[in-house]
Amino acid sequence: MKIYHANNTRSIRIIWLCDELAIPLEVETIDFSPSYRNTPEWRAKSPTGKVPVLDDGDIRLFESGAMVDYILRRYAAGRLQPAIDNFEEFALYKQWCWFAEATLARPLGDIAQHTVVRPPAERIPAVVEDAKLRAGVFLDTLNASLEGRDYLLAGGFSAADIMLGYSLRLAVVVNIELSRWQALNAYYQRLLTRRGFQKALQS
Repeated sequence: MKIYHANNTRSIRIIWLCDELAIPLEVETIDFSPSYRNTPEWRAKSPTGKVPVLDDGDIRLFESGAMVDYILRRYAAGRLQPAIDNFEEFALYKQWCWFAEATLARPLGDIAQHTVVRPPAERIPAVVEDAKLRAGVFLDTLNASLEGRDYLLAGGFSAADIMLGYSLRLAVVVNIELSRWQALNAYYQRLLTRRGFQKALQS
């Protein structure tokens, strides 16, 4: 497999996952500038212009959550996810995977857009303030759920932690101080000790 990667993007999830599973992965770092991501060359790989893109033979994917599901289904042999017939644990696993991207990452993306990504003239401070409030509610929820446990699931570390770990990294990048949430911050620090996360952050 080959991942097209840029620093601090969702390709972190794929590099980390493959390290946890000891699956070979070629990493190609691309130019993250808008000028490159709008080229016909890149748009042929990623129609939206976003990063990452995963190639595995004739299969090409450009959504990181789909990449995680694909790798787990094809290569993990049941590792890093609950058994599908363990209904309660599997349901919680899926909930946290979706929460990481569909819920938590959305306001964080708004903050990034209006503090870093867009030209200064296009940034809207009110969007940032609203996004910080929304993110705070979601981080409160996560903090309460992590009280008294090391990882999201009772069964231990899973790919849901990888999905969420990137979203928390994004929170740090947009200057949300995770130390405000004791259980959440301890969880994030625990994730940072995992070799795969370290490798992904250094790629």
